[in-house]
Amino acid sequence: MAEFARTFACSFEVVEAELIALREGLEFADSLNYQLEAAEVDSLSIVRELESDFTFSHLAELSHDVFALILKLCQGSCQYSPHEGGGCSIVWFRRDLRVEDNPALAAGVRAGAVVAVFIWAPEEEGHYYPGRVSRWWLKQSLAHLDISLRRLGTSLVTKRSTDCISSLLEVVKSTGATQLFFNHLYDPISLVRDHRAKEVLAAQGVAVRSFNADLLYEPWEVHDDKGRPFTTFAAFWERCLSMLYDPEAPLLPPKRIISGDLSRCPSDTLVFEDESEKGSNALLARAWSPGWSNADKALTTFINGPLIEYSKNRKKADSATTSFLSPHLHFGEVSVRKVFHLVRIKQVLWANEGNKEGEESVNLFLQSIGLREYSRYMSFNHPYSHERPLLGHLKYFSWVVDEGLFKAWRQGRTGYPLVDAGMRELWATGWLHDRIRVVVSSFFVKVLQLPWRWGMKYFWDTLLDADLESDALGWQYISGTLPDGRELDRIDDPRLQGYKFDPNGEYVRRWLPELSRLPTEWIHHPWNAPESVLQAAGIELGSNYPLPIVEIDEAKARLQEALSQMWQNEAATENGMEEGLGDSSESASIAFPQDMQTEMENETIRINPTGTRIQRYEDQMVPSMTSSLVRIEDEETYVDLGNSVYDSRAEVPMNVNAAEDPRRAPPGHAIMPIVRTNNAFPQFNFTTGRRNSEDSTAESSSSSRRERDGGVVPLWSP
Repeated sequence: MAEFARTFACSFEVVEAELIALREGLEFADSLNYQLEAAEVDSLSIVRELESDFTFSHLAELSHDVFALILKLCQGSCQYSPHEGGGCSIVWFRRDLRVEDNPALAAGVRAGAVVAVFIWAPEEEGHYYPGRVSRWWLKQSLAHLDISLRRLGTSLVTKRSTDCISSLLEVVKSTGATQLFFNHLYDPISLVRDHRAKEVLAAQGVAVRSFNADLLYEPWEVHDDKGRPFTTFAAFWERCLSMLYDPEAPLLPPKRIISGDLSRCPSDTLVFEDESEKGSNALLARAWSPGWSNADKALTTFINGPLIEYSKNRKKADSATTSFLSPHLHFGEVSVRKVFHLVRIKQVLWANEGNKEGEESVNLFLQSIGLREYSRYMSFNHPYSHERPLLGHLKYFSWVVDEGLFKAWRQGRTGYPLVDAGMRELWATGWLHDRIRVVVSSFFVKVLQLPWRWGMKYFWDTLLDADLESDALGWQYISGTLPDGRELDRIDDPRLQGYKFDPNGEYVRRWLPELSRLPTEWIHHPWNAPESVLQAAGIELGSNYPLPIVEIDEAKARLQEALSQMWQNEAATENGMEEGLGDSSESASIAFPQDMQTEMENETIRINPTGTRIQRYEDQMVPSMTSSLVRIEDEETYVDLGNSVYDSRAEVPMNVNAAEDPRRAPPGHAIMPIVRTNNAFPQFNFTTGRRNSEDSTAESSSSSRRERDGGVVPLWSP
């Protein structure tokens, strides 16, 4: 991976320039294809207009070639066929597992015979090998895609490899393909891999074209008036919504596909799970339905139902107003363009009806879509955002390297019920509502002060919708390393968060059965409960439920000390205030915990002939599966350290040098949640448990700064 990182460092500027050139060069070609298809459909109407002495003023802006083709079609002198290219094309599926609104597939169908290929090469992702639940989803989604392709006339060729480019060359040789089509990805490894694919295959005489299928706008299309990338979400999203042109409309699926010759291109059997994982994975099928047609159903259900009350119910526990879309979006089973356009249609309808609640709901939901866009935007413009803080002074922060604390957090044994409930739900279901993600990640970074990359990596290993770009954005936000992120001097109090997001304790009781008999008054701080109450509830603190592993007051003092030391260390550095992303890594890289490394090295899937290494946590506590998943959103409850002397909202420098610090290898992709609910929702009385005066919260000294910079709570799932 070190060699790969160096390759990336020297290639990234070339990749960016090449992608820009590619976009400019292919926009006309795609426009030409779409116009030809339109001409085929509308030729009869044009003939009728010719018979009426119609002048072609409405076609004045078309190129001469397109105009000539339309005339020929109208006069019957030629028949345009979407397959007239006649050559065999490879369509390389990655995170675009759908036949609808798939530009690469559409281009392949227009060009002639198609060989649809998926290559499973997780070793290329380095540390970011997909976790168990993510692999389960991928397995189901690929099977669903293969069924759809077979109905259209072809099938999905699957290949197991450690090098995608080598596998593509083998497919080219065995099928005689002359073209390769694929859709863009924006993480560092994919950018380098895609650039290499174009170079290598072009040298073999294969024409390569790539398309945007994952974003509303390409990252290089959205910039400020000086042509620079935005550094805050609010400015970025405002520009997206005010672009002079709307995102392209989604494409319909092809009516049929002519299959290339697959006789010498057999599929490899892909192994995504071992015997020990099948039992847990079977439970996932009760709650989730992967596949592009199921994604379409989930989108339709959400838009025609819960969307209208999204703004009203989004703060409720066990809310039914969530979209179910995040894993579908991550694996490309539904396009963000389709989501955007269908939601905007609802927005127009509700605006015409004067439905203010509906309009507000749409705006909030689109903001969550915008955050997903922003995560890719940040990954493209700052390719090491999954490894380095975007604000240079954070490299001087002294993180606590304690694997014991990490294990307690991971197992849901911190002694703080809301945090523990969230971590146990994550392990059992592979999912967390974005509000609970903020709670557990903030506790990880602010209270335990563990390295944020550890937490990000664990989310990647365990989330069903693990997405590296969104994961990096969320953890950078929580760690205060974004210009519009949450200040590092803010500590969230888990007790107050509990009564705000789980006022009746139902969520805690569901995931912490040992606390199920504890009265609501004490459910979020059992250590304050009288001994008689604990005995009646069958709770022995320190035995069947832990005492808090870190006191909040102790964490506040330790965080204040670490921040003071950080500023001192930066001041002692000659050019500290001028350093940017290229020099924002820690002076010594903090390794992942030992169990993360040894499990990756030693846990081999025996039934996989390639000896794939997988991630496993043998010491996890795994509660029973539940169909009741929670989504909660609200403003944070926090304790301010009052450290207002220093302004940590510095701008991300524009003079990024991605080539520095080649010691780290840039990994693959990660996070974005989703929402599952049961059919009945408890009616809560929003009563607050007892509080000590020391638990009261005040506005952060920097909260006005946060509003000014457009800071937002990261919605890991739409």
